[in-house]
Amino acid sequence: MSSALAAKKPHALLRPAIALPFLLIAMIWGSTWFVITTQIAAAPTLWSVTYRFALAAPVMFALALATRQPLAMPGATHRLALAMGLCQFVGNFVFVYLAEEHLTSGIVALLIGLMFVPNAVLGAKLLGEPITARFVLGSALAVAGIGLLLVNEARVAPLGGNVLLGTAFGVFAMLAASVTNVIQALPAGRRVPIVTLVAWAIFYGALMDAALALVFAGPPVFPEAPGFWLGTVYLAVVGTVVTLPLYYRLVRELGAGRAAYNGVLVVVFAMTLSTLFEGYRWTGLAVAGAVLALAGLIVALRARQVAKDS
Repeated sequence: MSSALAAKKPHALLRPAIALPFLLIAMIWGSTWFVITTQIAAAPTLWSVTYRFALAAPVMFALALATRQPLAMPGATHRLALAMGLCQFVGNFVFVYLAEEHLTSGIVALLIGLMFVPNAVLGAKLLGEPITARFVLGSALAVAGIGLLLVNEARVAPLGGNVLLGTAFGVFAMLAASVTNVIQALPAGRRVPIVTLVAWAIFYGALMDAALALVFAGPPVFPEAPGFWLGTVYLAVVGTVVTLPLYYRLVRELGAGRAAYNGVLVVVFAMTLSTLFEGYRWTGLAVAGAVLALAGLIVALRARQVAKDS
């Protein structure tokens, strides 16, 4: 009886309460990869990241107050927020910005899209989640596809950057974000509302970003170009405050497998914008790599969800 009811129950991604935020996050994050390219030339990377989260933190706290969420957290949760700030809002974002100095935004989005691989490994080690043969196959296809895209990038490289260095930055950013995805769902994080947890994490991250900027980039640099500040507002408010609580809620409601489908749509949007605005060159090698990478992502993510559902 229960299996018959489960068979009739619609897939979570078909329910509007899930599908709408799912699509919204993908569209916004797909656009942020391109907007970041407007930040990296106008100011030192560390200051660009600092400005983004120095603006996002008070807005996130204001959102918590507006939705009547408590701002107080236990000491253990503050330590968790501090770790999230270090991994996500320093490690991940600083190295994403650095990667985009050398690679087009769509390629960086693809590298971050591989985050499901370390997520699966960490999930198996810490949560006992199985890794299926289909997941391994999908992961291998995705890695091979991204490898082809990076070879193509090295050949045409419209940004004229160091592809190997950009790839290393992108991989480090992806690993840092993966750690955050896992630890935010720990019991210490579940004791408080998501908005409160993220607000404190951003606050701690912004402080660390500012300290690093002062040490390694010198005094603050304030670009005069309006586009820089408009981009900063968009990245802080829309790309961070709007999306992060929605995404972490999806992870908790759907599980990491289903929520990770979001990365596939993000890549599609990011690659489209990269083609339109960054002059990304679609050679036969690039097309083959993109198809292989997206196919691998879908196979691997579906495999994780099959294992979870079964």
